[in-house]
Amino acid sequence: MMSSKEEIFQSIESLLRSQHLGVLATQGNEYPYCTLVAYAISEDLREIIFATLRDTRKYRNIKKTPSVSLLIDSRTNQVNDFKDVEALTAVGSAEEISDELKSGYLRGYLEKHPSLEEFAKAPDCALMKIQVAKYILVQHFQNVTEYDVP
Repeated sequence: MMSSKEEIFQSIESLLRSQHLGVLATQGNEYPYCTLVAYAISEDLREIIFATLRDTRKYRNIKKTPSVSLLIDSRTNQVNDFKDVEALTAVGSAEEISDELKSGYLRGYLEKHPSLEEFAKAPDCALMKIQVAKYILVQHFQNVTEYDVP
């Protein structure tokens, strides 16, 4: 069991930095909608960045309802996952990054995902930012810890 806020933060940071994809949940008109996204994180873990085309369901859902969650996990699709997997849910509010701020965020995003440069720089692609309010970390199948982002 985790004892200190610093240890929790280190576990969260380690998982976020080791993985490249997450499952983004947005709210549609009739039901929640989940999709895979390639993400990057800010140094302080307060922001998660992803890219999406503007003509997508997730983009429209975010414009209508900015509250989102992103699930990142350490699955390997092996039997041991039941006891070893870590799953992290980031909850917060998403918005498109303004043109004035885009270049700095894009640089960090492409450091993690250089193969997505053409996609991320396309004129119809939006760079999005989740302002994280809370992380929920699940370890060892049922050990749940919440970490409020200051």
